[in-house]
Amino acid sequence: MKVAIYGLTNQDDALDAVEELLLELKKENAVVFVEEDFQSILSTRNTALQYKTFTTEEGLDSSFDMFVSFGGDGTILRATTFVRDLGIPIVGVNTGRLGFLSTFKKEEVRKVVTEFLSNSYRVVERSLVEVTADFEIPEFKTMNFALNEVSVSRKDTTSMITIETHLNDEYLTSYWADGLIISTPTGSTGYSLSCGGPVIVPSAKSLVLTPIAPHNLNARPLVISDDTVIRLKVSGREENHLVSLDSRLASIENEQEIIVKRADFTIKMIEYTSESFLKTLRNKLLWGEDRRN
Repeated sequence: MKVAIYGLTNQDDALDAVEELLLELKKENAVVFVEEDFQSILSTRNTALQYKTFTTEEGLDSSFDMFVSFGGDGTILRATTFVRDLGIPIVGVNTGRLGFLSTFKKEEVRKVVTEFLSNSYRVVERSLVEVTADFEIPEFKTMNFALNEVSVSRKDTTSMITIETHLNDEYLTSYWADGLIISTPTGSTGYSLSCGGPVIVPSAKSLVLTPIAPHNLNARPLVISDDTVIRLKVSGREENHLVSLDSRLASIENEQEIIVKRADFTIKMIEYTSESFLKTLRNKLLWGEDRRN
C-alpha cells in the first residue's frame, strides 16, 4: 500500500488524527510520502515523524493507492493541484467545519485504512473545468483547471461588469453583474450555491452558469451539458477583471476572450460505503430536519 498525505493545518487535534493514521499505516507496512511543507510541521511536533516528501513538481506518480487530505474542502481543492491527471484517488479527512468533499471524521481516521483494505468503498470520478485563451495567463500556465468552478468578477471597482457569453458559438446573453460562476457538479455546493445556484449530484454530466448579483434581474442560473464550450468576454469601467480557478487568481485585461470547457481528465474521489453525497446533504444542509420542533 502506497499513500500520500497532505494538510494545511497545525492544530493539535488535527495533527493527533494524522499521527493516528500514520500508526495504522505502519501496522500495514505501507509506504508513506508526506507533502514537503506538511512534513516540516509534523517533524517539528515529533522528530520521529520523518517520511519521504513530494511537491507539486515531483514525488508523486500513478503507483500511489491513495492521497489523504487533512483539512476542509479548500485543502482538497489544493490537493488536486498535486494529483492533477495522475489518477490517484483522493480521500478527505475533515478537520474544518462544513465539508462537502472532506467528509471523513477525524475521530474515525483509522477507518480510512481499514475500510480501504476491506474494499468498503467505491471510486467516484469528478469532472473538472479548464480555461484556455489565445494569450498567455502566467498564473494558470501549468494548472489551468479547477475542480469546483471558474469565476470571472470585477476588480478595483464597485461598478458592475458586462460578461458577454456564448455557448458553442451561439450567443446566450450579456450578464450585467458582479461576476459569473461556471461550476462543475462538485462545485455546485460551493460558491454557486451561495449565489442561488442549484445542487447537482456529482455524477451528472452538467455545468451550471450562475451570475453573481446580476442587475438584469431576470437572469437565472442555467444548467448546461458539460460538453458545451463557453466563450466569455468582459467589459467594464476598469481595464482589468479577475478570473479564478478555485482559489487561484489572475488579473486579465478586459475585452480579451477566454474559453471555459470540461477538462480532458477527471479527479478520482474515494467514497466509503459509510458515507455518500446524499448523506452529506442531509447532514450538512440539515435536509429533512425541522428546527421548529
